[in-house]
Amino acid sequence: MIYLIGSGPGDPGLFTVKGVECMREADAVVYDRLAPEALLDHAPPNAERIYVGKKPGEPTMAQEDINALLVELGRAGKTVVRLKGGDPYVFGRGGEEALDLVKAGLPFEVVPGVTSGIAAPAYAGIPVTHRGISTSVAFVTGHEDPTKGEPDVNWKRLANGAETLVLYMGVGRLAEISSGLIAAGRDPRTPVACVRWGTRSEQETVVGDLRDIADKVAEAKLKPPAITVVGDVVSLRDEGLDWFERRPLFGRRVVVTRARAQAGELSLELERLGAEVFEFPTIEIRPPEDFGPLDGAIRDLDSFDWIVFTSVNGVEAFVERLKHHALDLRAVPRRTKVAAIGPATARRVEEAGLQVDVTPEEYRAEALLSALAEASLVGKKILIPRAKVAREILPEKLRESGAEVTVPPAYESAPSDEGRERLRGLLESGEVDCVTFTASSTVENFVRAFGGEETGRLLSRVRVACIGPITAETARKYGLEIDAEAEEYTIPGLVDAVVNLFAAGPVRKDG
Repeated sequence: MIYLIGSGPGDPGLFTVKGVECMREADAVVYDRLAPEALLDHAPPNAERIYVGKKPGEPTMAQEDINALLVELGRAGKTVVRLKGGDPYVFGRGGEEALDLVKAGLPFEVVPGVTSGIAAPAYAGIPVTHRGISTSVAFVTGHEDPTKGEPDVNWKRLANGAETLVLYMGVGRLAEISSGLIAAGRDPRTPVACVRWGTRSEQETVVGDLRDIADKVAEAKLKPPAITVVGDVVSLRDEGLDWFERRPLFGRRVVVTRARAQAGELSLELERLGAEVFEFPTIEIRPPEDFGPLDGAIRDLDSFDWIVFTSVNGVEAFVERLKHHALDLRAVPRRTKVAAIGPATARRVEEAGLQVDVTPEEYRAEALLSALAEASLVGKKILIPRAKVAREILPEKLRESGAEVTVPPAYESAPSDEGRERLRGLLESGEVDCVTFTASSTVENFVRAFGGEETGRLLSRVRVACIGPITAETARKYGLEIDAEAEEYTIPGLVDAVVNLFAAGPVRKDG
């Protein structure tokens, strides 16, 4: 089966559920320049990924060769996904590919995508139709086949044939198109908007009218890919409909240094607020070298008076090891009390089916210690399943309080360099606005990845945000200037700190 799938306009969140289902079946994915690379993650790891991108001004695979490639892969018995920007049948040449598949006798399906002609204006605050302003819309190519002697588009008929015109691929011919529409009778004062990279974090919108839009686009150095909207609906953008570009972190690039498995919550929230997130997982979470100490603690669960969780990772590692022994948190005796260092950790414990008795108001080891100290700990047995290497203050102070403390490694945090050179390039070129650190280990591994002196240089013009004072203290130890600390030592607190940081002043430092 060959699937011709529209990848949508650029925002991976606009990809269809049916598209995801088809991607999961793929043996090979043939994708072009406008298909978001993030969508490739939906394909199996062993699926072949073939780039046939079409970038203006550069050599590219001819459409006929792409068609032949699809036929070749299909005849080889593979399940093929042809991933195309926007919608396959809206100026996507998907019909040509489908016709060749029909000639070859190969089965295919078409999965429509959200076309950029609707999505880009919507993200720029422009409804292509609107009661009382526009009841008709025409989608038009601004890049006609240069091999034809006569133009395909009848601009004279189109000029007043639809109240809204949406032009694909027309930025390079904007002066010619505008003049043609005016000559054909369209009011020169008709509002026009050009939206580059619509729905993506780098979206840029230039607004004018038919008389001056070409000059304004040239002045802004707006390049393809872009959608052009001609019509009175463009004026609605100024009435507050440009929701996408109004988000507090729009246009900011923020680096997330959490482990890949943990980055999701922080990345999603930053993206929801408009940021483009670059994930640089400085830590890889993996099982400990030796499960013996943890297995011993699980065998003796009945003996513990307290179980203390200091991270979500610790909860998940503990639960997974229980599953290995065909157990769950119901194995914890009713008399055993549970403490969690913060609300996210507590939430994960309760999701797993266990009630949390203590969560400190301040989410750090010292505060947890104070909360536990309210109960008599003399002679109490306390289990702390956590990372192999972690701050020792909590178990040490608990022992000083007279408790018997067991600290078996539940997981290990290993350094990771994934994406280092790509991030170095972004930092060197000034394309990063903020780097976030969620734990001392993320700071230490970031510094290890680049070196102490190099880290200071690379971050000299970048804002640095930390989840709390312990992490910030570690960063300062390495000579980093901290621009923001979360008031609440949680992911939502860190997100608030980043938002407030950019609301307070310039994007980058002067250093």
